[in-house]
Amino acid sequence: MSKNYSGSSISDFYRGKDQWSFYVPPITPSKHHTVLYQFPATLSSIPQPHVQRNPKHWDEDHVRMPYSAENLYPLEEGGTEAILVSRWKLICEELKKPIKSFADLEKAICSYNRSISKLTALKIFFEEVLSEEESEEFFENMLPKIIQLALRLPEIVPGSIPLLKKHHSKSVSLSQVQVSSLLANAFLCTFPWRKNVSSSYPGINFIRLYISSQRPRYRDSVAEKIKCILHYFRRVTKTEPKGVITVERRFLHKTEIPRWDTLQNNLGNTRVHIANTGTIEDDGLGFLQIDFANKYVGGGVLGYGCVQEEIRFVICPELLITRLFIEQLDDTEAVIVRGVERFSKYTGYGETFKWDGNYVDNTPFDIYCRRQTTISIIDATLFWKADQQYYPSAIIRELNKAYVGFSSHHTDNLAPVATGNWGCGAFNGDVKLKMLIQLIACNAAHRDLVYYTFGNEELQETLYSMYLFIANNKIKTGELWKIFCRFAAARLQIHQFYSFIQQCWFDIKDNPTIISDNSAFKLLSREGIQYYGQSSKRETSPAKSPLQKLKKDHFDTPTTSKPIGSAQPNFVEGEIIPFSQERKEHGATLNNDEILSSDKPRSTTFATYSQSNSNSDSIAALHPKSFYSISTNKFSEKTKFNKKFFEKSHTELLNIFSTIDGPPIGSEAKEEVSDTLLTASDKWLKEENTVKEQKMMQTDDFVVINMNENTMEIEENHQESESRVLQTKNKITDYFSKSTKS
Repeated sequence: MSKNYSGSSISDFYRGKDQWSFYVPPITPSKHHTVLYQFPATLSSIPQPHVQRNPKHWDEDHVRMPYSAENLYPLEEGGTEAILVSRWKLICEELKKPIKSFADLEKAICSYNRSISKLTALKIFFEEVLSEEESEEFFENMLPKIIQLALRLPEIVPGSIPLLKKHHSKSVSLSQVQVSSLLANAFLCTFPWRKNVSSSYPGINFIRLYISSQRPRYRDSVAEKIKCILHYFRRVTKTEPKGVITVERRFLHKTEIPRWDTLQNNLGNTRVHIANTGTIEDDGLGFLQIDFANKYVGGGVLGYGCVQEEIRFVICPELLITRLFIEQLDDTEAVIVRGVERFSKYTGYGETFKWDGNYVDNTPFDIYCRRQTTISIIDATLFWKADQQYYPSAIIRELNKAYVGFSSHHTDNLAPVATGNWGCGAFNGDVKLKMLIQLIACNAAHRDLVYYTFGNEELQETLYSMYLFIANNKIKTGELWKIFCRFAAARLQIHQFYSFIQQCWFDIKDNPTIISDNSAFKLLSREGIQYYGQSSKRETSPAKSPLQKLKKDHFDTPTTSKPIGSAQPNFVEGEIIPFSQERKEHGATLNNDEILSSDKPRSTTFATYSQSNSNSDSIAALHPKSFYSISTNKFSEKTKFNKKFFEKSHTELLNIFSTIDGPPIGSEAKEEVSDTLLTASDKWLKEENTVKEQKMMQTDDFVVINMNENTMEIEENHQESESRVLQTKNKITDYFSKSTKS
């Protein structure tokens, strides 16, 4: 029987201690961290509310509280013209009336909410799901306690709750009792609806959940979510919790995010534990637990949704409070929640989800009275087409998002990240890519990785084999990033991703340019440019330029790898050399299992020659081939090089190649490098048909060379080239900071 995990054991991450010994971020009241209780708190008593001097309950920067004097409601009586009355006063009057049935509850909620639909899902729950005895128990005992908890809101939460808006890092700390009172008001739908922010904030009133009955296949899961919420209220109204919860909105400016293309971290330094059993919430205790979120936190928890995020929110209902004041997340933002308690067990997933009874959370408290449960809420990108996720810009977005969710200002003794198939369900992410993205982000954030495949043993072995390949070859972040870009440009099938990474790595190590072993093409590598540029004896005159050296020595190289019978092309000075642009599909390839199981080194891609008679003149065509390997490019692109291009200084040429393909693999990162294949690859993918249909310039002033890799066209029109570079920089700064000096 195979082991249920690969990699380091969980105990290895404890560093000789236990899972509760990792770094704990402090609570420090400030303008960036609002504390709504009397600080510091102790577990000997329930934290008391902090009374502010000038609380703000009805402005654009704070939560509009139900009890605010400015919360008015138009009330119509006897057909007369509506008059504005205090909505909180109306709420109190209606909820203090006897409520003995669902009909009474629906009437009360509708009395202070205008134009809401019938609460059909709640009706089904009380009249069909619960037994008559259970329904009577709720209305006689539990509902009065929920109402009492809700109406104590002015007493329990007298302070101002700031809205955690986009592009601002800010935190709020509340007591668990304060959270319970706010959620009781959400249960009774008392929070005022703000039309101007309804598209930015997810909303906390439970009305959407109460009307979610139009999809019969989800009725059972909706009812089970209501059970979880009612169980939470049963617990907190019976025994008031004493803990504290901190909600942090974390925003990182692009200058605070690593340059993935130049990062030289060794990915093998990050330890991993990949398990096919267990779950994040059950087995990731003490770790940074990842919530596979929607950009509106909570996703469909108050609707039909019932997958990873929604389940976490209903078994830990205190997470619902984030929907009150967290604006939708942007690309470099995450939400970190510390101190929530788990109240329910569950079984199933999606339509099969069921509440499975009470859960006793024995997680210890930290010195700030928070349970040592930390949840990072990060939203993945929804890809309508699976291949879109391999665009460099898409990978960068996911890398940035994961890094924001994993990072910390503190760098020592950080808890490992407990995660899994983030964004790989309804959002159509590829688990193999997402695992590598999270590995890179963990490495940059100085955390180890605990990955759960949720019962998929084959996936466990595949992911760990790729990790071993990366670790054994000491692949760095920048190196893996370049391979990602090459895969995007190659337009291969998704299932070939890991095979491509391995073959591309062998090609890179044997020949850093992935072009050819032939000296003619070595000239186009950085080493060749440096060789010609650094020698003081080599002038850039036409007679002694690298181009002339190319023409003289191009075919002096021994042709030991030339197939028998192939013709030796004759090179004529001044002749156009159009190499083959034939779109040849890659030949014999290995599937993932063969690649991962084989210890044999892969052969290096080499070049052979064949004679082509398509034109009246003799034309040399270069056809790259490889043995039992996947080609690093699905097809070749033509690139035009003017003679004057080869006469540029070696420094200029190196800058051009750095723009095309980033700095050489294995070299030190340089600040002046501003771009990589990022924007170029995306442009090629979108304009593929235009690129491949371009006609070759029929003049003696151009030499057409098959690079066997994706490159940018460099033409005589220097203004157009400069414009292209500027456009690239403008686009890349959406994800990276500018490293160039203006």
